[in-house]
Amino acid sequence: MKYILGILIILAAVLMFMYWYAGYSSRSGFAIDENQNNVPDSWEAKMGWLFKARNFILLFLGILIGYTLSFVFQEI
Repeated sequence: MKYILGILIILAAVLMFMYWYAGYSSRSGFAIDENQNNVPDSWEAKMGWLFKARNFILLFLGILIGYTLSFVFQEI
């Protein structure tokens, strides 16, 4: 269960970094964002569903991390 917890934490960190970098690159002018939603247009064409479901994905990952933490602390 500790390995699953580690994988979930790493996955959440990678996704949060990707969301942050998408906003950073569009605000700094590095990437083109015509509709001003802080997602570069090239990323939005490839992975638009990932940015539309951002809140649900992070909520689901947070619930899974909390659930696995409860099992890890029961083992101690």
